[in-house]
Amino acid sequence: MSRYAPRPLATALEQFTGTLAPASTLARVQEVWESTVGAAIAASSRPTGEHDGVLTVTCEASVWAQELDLMAAELIPRLNHALGTEQIRALRCRTA
Repeated sequence: MSRYAPRPLATALEQFTGTLAPASTLARVQEVWESTVGAAIAASSRPTGEHDGVLTVTCEASVWAQELDLMAAELIPRLNHALGTEQIRALRCRTA
C-alpha cells in the first residue's frame, strides 16, 4: 500500500474554502468586483444584491452612485466578461 506525500495545509484549505463559497451570481460578482472596476471604485462601492440580472451596487456617496450609473454601459460588459457569461444586464446604484 503506497502513501501520498503530505501536502501543505494552505493547499488543502484553499480547496476546502473554494467549496464553501456560494455559487450565486452575486458571490461571483463580489469575487471579481475590484479587479473589474478598479481599486478606486471598489473602495467606494460594493455589490450588495442581484435579482434577475439587475446588480445592486451600494455606494458610500451619491456622487459615486451617479458616476456608476453613467459608467454602466462600460461596466456591465466588463463584469460579464469577468464572469464568463452574460449574467448582468443592468446596474442599480444607491447610497448606503
